[in-house]
Amino acid sequence: MSLKETLLKKINDREIIVGVIGLGYVGLPLAVEKAKAGYKTIGFDIQPHKVEMVNKGINYIGDVVDEELSELVANGMLSATCDFSFVRDVDFIAIAVPTPLDKYQQPDISYVRDSAIEVAKYIKKGSMVVLESTTYPGTTEELLLPILEQGSGLKCGEDFYLAFSPERVDPGNKLYKTKNTPKVVGGVGRDATEVIAAMYRNVLDGEVFEASSPRVAEMEKILENTYRNINIGLINELAILCHRMNINIWEVIEAAKTKPFGFTPFYPGPGVGGHCIPLDPYYLSWKAREYGFHTSMIEASMMINDRMPQYTVERAGKILNRFKKALNGAKILILGVAYKGDIDDYRESPAIKVIEEFHKYGSQVQFYDPYIKEFTEKGQTMTGLSELTAEHLKAADLVVITTAHTNVDYNFVQKNARFIFDTKNAMKDVKNRENIELL
Repeated sequence: MSLKETLLKKINDREIIVGVIGLGYVGLPLAVEKAKAGYKTIGFDIQPHKVEMVNKGINYIGDVVDEELSELVANGMLSATCDFSFVRDVDFIAIAVPTPLDKYQQPDISYVRDSAIEVAKYIKKGSMVVLESTTYPGTTEELLLPILEQGSGLKCGEDFYLAFSPERVDPGNKLYKTKNTPKVVGGVGRDATEVIAAMYRNVLDGEVFEASSPRVAEMEKILENTYRNINIGLINELAILCHRMNINIWEVIEAAKTKPFGFTPFYPGPGVGGHCIPLDPYYLSWKAREYGFHTSMIEASMMINDRMPQYTVERAGKILNRFKKALNGAKILILGVAYKGDIDDYRESPAIKVIEEFHKYGSQVQFYDPYIKEFTEKGQTMTGLSELTAEHLKAADLVVITTAHTNVDYNFVQKNARFIFDTKNAMKDVKNRENIELL
């Protein structure tokens, strides 16, 4: 049989052993779903504490069901390791490692490159390799393919298959999880696409879309998040204008939402957070320069969104001035440091950037987040309040809501706070609004 026929048979017979590199917000849920589908799965991570927790059946990701993880570990379907040589034992390798920006706001693909180098040492004939990490168009074919071929001596398309299939994890989403979110697969060659798509179809409930190439799949992922970045930038700019015009931007959006076609609501805030929306446009604009192209609209939205933490603090300063208070020395209470509501993820959170801005002005900052007790940023750890009391609220010169968690009693906040700057419209249902100002 051909490589394609052999792999399709092994996939359908559940004879494939799966490896997942990176056990974070993308990798661990993916590993769980692979194991649930009947494929023995081995997860890899460089952090020993994550590996230890997985092997003990202890969950640390909100979108994973604790009982499912512990059961899969107990019955031998899921395990974890820090030893890269595990690649020898697997047939399907998913790379789900971070792709951050460096200090110059340029793509840092070192985790992807390093993973590929290690995979190349151990990959065997008949393997499938899939990159799931969000990256710029061209990464799979320009970076991974030569590393894997040169390091292994194997030929892509003949000895192993390679593809890009972007992660679409949305932490905290009540409707769409890894299992039921549609998937896109773009392989190096038609056979790779068909085989790897077949693997995902055996694991996931969502539709699997077969792209014509990895570059299409890579660009598709960038488009998803650049689309959101641009529209959030538009709304943030309108929020600034509406404030000057004394117009409630939140009411404007509610009115616009009544149109049943041609409008998708986006909302303003103190910035954008998470691993994708704040980073992906930078990946695209960086790659575009290689082709002599300037992504002016995209970069404009990035500048607007990147400036929102500073704008938030400037607005806070004007509010404090009304009470004859300066930012320097002001007691600020931040409500929420997660990058969005009802999750414990603070990656690229605008709330943390807001805190940094307050610190620059000499403000005394405390935070409360029911999901996050402490965070570490730039090597510095900040511990939050263990509970939100009336005394904490009354002691603050200004309360700034930067994340809209649904398990916070905002009526209690309104009753006890001197003044509140609500950047997320979290207090929309609070009736007494005398001490509330919206972004």
